[in-house]
Amino acid sequence: MAAVRVFEAAARHENFTRAAEELGMTQAAVSYQIKLLEERLGDRLFERHSRAVALSETGRALAPAIIDSFARMEAAFATARTNTTTTLALSTVPIFASNWLAQRLGTFQVRHPHMAVRLDNTQRRIDFARDPFDVAIRVGDGHWPGLRAHRLMRTEFTPLLSPQLAASIGGVRTAQDLLRLPFIDPEDKRWQMWCEAAGTAYRPPAKRAGMRTGSQTSDARAAMSGQGAAILTPAFFHAELASGMLVQPFDLTATDGNAFWLVYPESRRNIPKISAFRSWILAQIAAEETAP
Repeated sequence: MAAVRVFEAAARHENFTRAAEELGMTQAAVSYQIKLLEERLGDRLFERHSRAVALSETGRALAPAIIDSFARMEAAFATARTNTTTTLALSTVPIFASNWLAQRLGTFQVRHPHMAVRLDNTQRRIDFARDPFDVAIRVGDGHWPGLRAHRLMRTEFTPLLSPQLAASIGGVRTAQDLLRLPFIDPEDKRWQMWCEAAGTAYRPPAKRAGMRTGSQTSDARAAMSGQGAAILTPAFFHAELASGMLVQPFDLTATDGNAFWLVYPESRRNIPKISAFRSWILAQIAAEETAP
């Protein structure tokens, strides 16, 4: 079983060094365990190259069943631990955490008062095999091998700006009006994508805000202070739009084809705390999509 466990990690990473790091072993020990298993089978599991290894035909045939078996065992133990652990560990991108989840998470905890939520905001894509998280919010196309993915919302974006900035040119009624104003991060590719959707050739304004934050939250703050128009996801700024700190001149939104997704390992889909969070967040999204 020790050798099979080593094979599972090495096959999943297709890398002896990463398998050794995960298992707390040396690379030599991993190589030795793989060799023992190969001798037991009478066939090679990996093709060795000068700087890399690759699964052999036999290795490729064995790997899916072995990896799935260990994932099922891990899920079984995780389910057993659920009786004594009441913390849901969630990794999420910062904008989703601060501008959507934070305002709604209280309703989840009211519904599940004995469950705490540990939130980690990061742009880094976590590895569920190595990082101690139950679920994650990711941005992408929804295709991640071994993970169950539920779409939450598309990455839609549109220009938002302060009402004072709009009034400075007598209002923003057309895309051409917009091009008379300074932009927050005019080199952001989403500006061009939105202009193309609006049927207007994108020409960066002569007056530029000269700012590139890489954060929708920071861009929105700059826009609210009148420094320029920002290209933002309106779903994250309901409060600012409702209060009038920002205005959305156009109903048109564009998308880059990506979305925000709730993801977790397929093998853990029936763990109670994951099931509870999945049901709650999908219900929240559905309610907001059908709201006036």
